[in-house]
Amino acid sequence: MLKPLLCAAAFAFPMALSSTLPAAAESYLLMAEEDGCYWCGRWNKEISQIYPKTPEGKAAPLKRYDLHGEMPDVDFKQRVAFTPTFILVIDGKEVSRLEGYPGEDFFWGLLSQMLSRADIKLDEAS
Repeated sequence: MLKPLLCAAAFAFPMALSSTLPAAAESYLLMAEEDGCYWCGRWNKEISQIYPKTPEGKAAPLKRYDLHGEMPDVDFKQRVAFTPTFILVIDGKEVSRLEGYPGEDFFWGLLSQMLSRADIKLDEAS
């Protein structure tokens, strides 16, 4: 009689445990932009088409907002003053930012540093 109870408990415990595990944090890269921004246009030309296909783009998908439009629901560390500004957001809170677009070569390295400091792992197989 004890053996069936132990087996039932062994199957029930992992199910109960899995329901208490925390959900994965939502992370994304928020781009503040505005009409007429030369550097926003350069980023769009050089990066925007490939970004979603990269490990960085998969780890932190891009979301955009117009600097003069409706504010996104993000707990910013400080006001956004320049465009483009790239803000790494985790669970609705700014964790780091890159103000301006330093060109394609520097952008990837700086973004990688932001993700690394936030302990966001990249899936290199992508």
